[in-house]
Amino acid sequence: MTNFTPQRPFKKSEKGGRRFERGRMDRGPRCDERIRVPEVRVIGPEGEQLGVMDTREALALAKSHGLNLVEVAAMSSPPVCKIVDYGKYKYSEGKKTKGHAKPNAAKYKELKFRPNVDVGDYTTKIRRGIEFLQKGMKLKLTLMFRGREMAHQEIGHEVVQRAINDLQQFGALETPPKLSGRIFIATLSPRPAKPQSPTV
Repeated sequence: MTNFTPQRPFKKSEKGGRRFERGRMDRGPRCDERIRVPEVRVIGPEGEQLGVMDTREALALAKSHGLNLVEVAAMSSPPVCKIVDYGKYKYSEGKKTKGHAKPNAAKYKELKFRPNVDVGDYTTKIRRGIEFLQKGMKLKLTLMFRGREMAHQEIGHEVVQRAINDLQQFGALETPPKLSGRIFIATLSPRPAKPQSPTV
């Protein structure tokens, strides 16, 4: 019977594999010994400008504060590095990125119509549009033409205008109906809530 000893997976490329894993773990700005340029412009832990210095000297200074030397502007000449806590720096940068992404994520809610929309479907869409506007969301109305429907653009315009009229109590017209290719587009922004009169 032949003895079979299983080999470690990817043995031949083990060194490269470790390097790949390390690269995945270290995504983000270069830090400490990963900064390979001979000199850097340094910003101190309190935000003070320390000027251009040898990278090894800057690294020793960061370690003397119990902090890291983090490259914050790699394309500058020389690169700009900051003496900070690397973990806190990555956390604060991540929060900034998420904060910038949120406003664009749900900028508009959209209601889609067709020129031959039936009464029940139309009523349901208007009801949803009112809910969106009451929640403070902007509203985008779109009506798409297909094939020969383009020959009767006035019907599509009437549907969009009717929707605007039905929503005007809750939303102010921001962009009037406009034909873009085969689509009519209009936008509304929520009206401010009316203050309630105090009860006596």
